[in-house]
Amino acid sequence: MGRIVRKLKMGLAALILCGSLLPPACAKGEVPRELSQLYAHSAVLMDGDSGRILYGKKEEEALPMASTTKIMTCILALELGEPDEICRVSANAQAQPQVHLGMREGETYYLKDLLYSMMLESHNDSAVCVAEHIGGSVEAFSDLMNRKAEEIGCRDTHYVTPNGLDGEDEGGIHSTTAADLARIMRYCLMESEKREAFLEITRTGDYRFQEISGARSVSCVNRNALLTMMDGALSGKTGFTSKAGYCYVGAARRDGETLIGAVLACGWPGNKGYKWSDMKKMLEYGFENYDRKTIDLEKLELPAVQVTGGIRKEVRIGLDPKEAAEIWGIGTDGQEKTFKPALLVGAEEELKIRLKTDAGIQAPVEAGEKAGELLVEAGGERLASFPLRCREDVEKPDFAWCLGQITEEYFSFLGGAERDF
Repeated sequence: MGRIVRKLKMGLAALILCGSLLPPACAKGEVPRELSQLYAHSAVLMDGDSGRILYGKKEEEALPMASTTKIMTCILALELGEPDEICRVSANAQAQPQVHLGMREGETYYLKDLLYSMMLESHNDSAVCVAEHIGGSVEAFSDLMNRKAEEIGCRDTHYVTPNGLDGEDEGGIHSTTAADLARIMRYCLMESEKREAFLEITRTGDYRFQEISGARSVSCVNRNALLTMMDGALSGKTGFTSKAGYCYVGAARRDGETLIGAVLACGWPGNKGYKWSDMKKMLEYGFENYDRKTIDLEKLELPAVQVTGGIRKEVRIGLDPKEAAEIWGIGTDGQEKTFKPALLVGAEEELKIRLKTDAGIQAPVEAGEKAGELLVEAGGERLASFPLRCREDVEKPDFAWCLGQITEEYFSFLGGAERDF
């Protein structure tokens, strides 16, 4: 297989795509006027499609997360379990403090029903029962949660409990960052194969179910007030402990734009409404100041790259559509992979596509070999990178090729000489 020789100096070409978007965007590092008075100690606003952080306030500081934890518990249960699986209540689950369903040891419930109990009413005992059913124990399930967080790209999140109650183990305290929490919500809504089931649960207004024996009936009401408070509200989860304060992570969608927000340590008792105020401010700011721009990567005309020591002097390069779609992730409709990424861009931000190729590629070259990167940037921030691939083979000259070239040149010379006479 051919080898691409990498040089210390890299060639860099830029293709600039500029959008004339009307609402003003704040300069990088500048706190938007609309968000200058947030109550939350830590907050973040994220583009749900790209994962780009549009605004952050101490968004990388690790803090307790309370019951916002349950979005991870829910998505793992959906991915690893089946809705009609039977969960048996343990003594540990029964012992969980309020807010709780009040389940009793030995009772049985369908997994699906416990997920509604956990996500709508935030029942702590339901979360533990789910965790023990899926993982075998709270500790084993917490390991699954931490592994999933790493897969998603969360570097500063550590799970100890499945319900968000404050806890600590050898890995540290139960905590996350606003940025990581938004990333987890983005995974639940945009990337997981169970995203539709997650949305169905978290958007439900009220839900009724029974313990399997029929001994008791349960009625749940969704405590996510943002669903009725804000146009386009999509999903969310509240949380509170004495250490965490009020917390919230949620999302809204308007005109194809999906925004995700998270707030941590957003007030304590007496200030329960702070989280709603902060979330509405961030989401409205995002919708008013950012517009969506789609880039059709398939239609980009990419220049050929020089090849040394080959039978041709250049090789055509391009993107592999499937590979690029996998890197970019879910499209704005939340249904399928897309090769036309959509980005939220502010008016004063310049959307750029940069072509970063090796200064020289040496033959032999085989189709599919990496020849550089295509970078997508906005506001000086890299949003994504896609590998550039050689579209064709370029072989080294061999004896037969050289002989053919000499023969061709010879007869070309003879033909030219005859025309001269």
